[in-house]
Amino acid sequence: MPAGTAPLTVRAHRLARGLPARGTRAPEIAAAAPLIAEHLRAFPKADTGLLLRAYEVAERYHRGQARKSGVPYITHPLAVAQLLAAIGMDTTTLAAALLHDTVEDTDLPIGQVRAEFGPEVAILVDGVTKLDGARWGERAEAETFRKMIMAASIDLRVLVIKLADRVHNMRTLKHHPKREKRERIARATLELLVPFAGRLGLYAYLRELEDLVFGVLQPQEHDELRALVRSTAPGREAYLAPLLAQMRGERAATGLRVTVEARDRHLYSVFRDLPAGVDGTLHPRSVTRVVVVAEGPDTDCYVALGALHARWRPVQARFKDYVATPKHNMYRSLHTSLLATDGETIDVIIRTPAMDQVALFGVAAHIRAAGGRTGQVSTEAARLADLKWLDRLLAWQPLTASEDFLASLRADLDTAGILVFAPDGSPIGLPAGATGIDFAYVTAPETANRAAGVLVNGRRTALDRQLAHGQVVQLINGPPADPPESWLGAARSAQARAHLQRWFADKKAEIARDQDEQAAAAGREALAAALASTGAHLLDLEASGMALRECRRLGYADLDALYAAVDRAEIALDDLAISLSR
Repeated sequence: MPAGTAPLTVRAHRLARGLPARGTRAPEIAAAAPLIAEHLRAFPKADTGLLLRAYEVAERYHRGQARKSGVPYITHPLAVAQLLAAIGMDTTTLAAALLHDTVEDTDLPIGQVRAEFGPEVAILVDGVTKLDGARWGERAEAETFRKMIMAASIDLRVLVIKLADRVHNMRTLKHHPKREKRERIARATLELLVPFAGRLGLYAYLRELEDLVFGVLQPQEHDELRALVRSTAPGREAYLAPLLAQMRGERAATGLRVTVEARDRHLYSVFRDLPAGVDGTLHPRSVTRVVVVAEGPDTDCYVALGALHARWRPVQARFKDYVATPKHNMYRSLHTSLLATDGETIDVIIRTPAMDQVALFGVAAHIRAAGGRTGQVSTEAARLADLKWLDRLLAWQPLTASEDFLASLRADLDTAGILVFAPDGSPIGLPAGATGIDFAYVTAPETANRAAGVLVNGRRTALDRQLAHGQVVQLINGPPADPPESWLGAARSAQARAHLQRWFADKKAEIARDQDEQAAAAGREALAAALASTGAHLLDLEASGMALRECRRLGYADLDALYAAVDRAEIALDDLAISLSR
């Protein structure tokens, strides 16, 4: 339950115990009571009637369907809604979660959802509804993701519901009988859904998804590491106890109101940072971070940081200020590493309670805050257009064909990247290995073809030179020019590659059109000369329709295609002339 939620109301207690409220039926209440009770903790004035109606419709349309585990299908949308209630999502989101599979898996049309529950619920349900594989074929998965992203540009809650849906599906993936399918779903989760969770700052879902994927793809390492983390927990606690006590003492000396606690990292994060894999040893720093939450203004974070650095020597290279410069997903905290008395380092994170909520729930924390006590937020509040990564994704996705879309999306969502700065100080996120070409197309796609170079920290640099984290980059434009094909090989960002691929495809098509026009003109001239030798005139044959009839008989779309075929010797000129002159 998110911090700061209200206690249960009398109505919530009745619902939680399965007691019917006015206008509802006892069976509906009994199944939906835990969801409603959880939601009322966060939003005491929420419209529980909307949730009850959504549950009743979902249960009725899914009746008779079962999950692969054998349980009734309704348990899945109910679990998804409960996941969303646990992170404090609003009533509309929970209603959409209850209905999210009805349009896809039953005969309930989206128009009926819109009529009964309103346009916001319908947008969310439609946004997470997969496209029909029978109709879309191999394009279905890519176009489903494209559709979901477009819906997210209207309302980010689409992605939040999709992530909760995947969390529950991953929790129950063990019931899928085919190992290959389980591994394919796990890999897709790691490559696409986990990065989306990171972009939205939904670390609570990200951590669980990564651990569930870890268990599917590397079950032995997962089980070994989980056992090792558990067995070494007492040693970590004993090691950190004196340090935590000293930090709390520093808190008292500064007069700040802060809490200091040790928090374990999730398994996959620990595993990723183990240089030699699971070898039976774990230093506390590998597993645990110290989190200091300062209950005051943002400036208290810096006061707490100064107190810690005065008492313990910091590792300068490991300090990061995400308070002054937040991450692209709105994450804000101070990160530092301190040298303990034994010479080992301990990672420390400093943040306010509001930052702590965003660090767990990201965009969901903002949406929850916008809902007040009623549990309803406007679509505008749920859009949060300041997420520049989504704007960039929307910019390149129309340029990319279905067969290239998922690969480009994976590249765009790749969390390993660099941050460079425009001359005005604006941060620009780029993938690792990005060049000046990527900078050009990400910051100025309309004029990027004219790029002649970049200034990196004030020095002119070639466009295909790789950029480094923290550099200040300025684009140098030249006269209008065609980009060379070598740029495509040097580009790393999905946006740059999409623009270049489209440009080269258009250029290739333009050249082909020019060649076709030249061939058609040459072929027509040759055919006219051949007909003239027999006393026939091509203009007369064109005017009478005879030339077009012969064109269609031979299988060509139009006369230009026929004449181009003549020029390319695909048709015998003399035979065609004889046929037309009869």
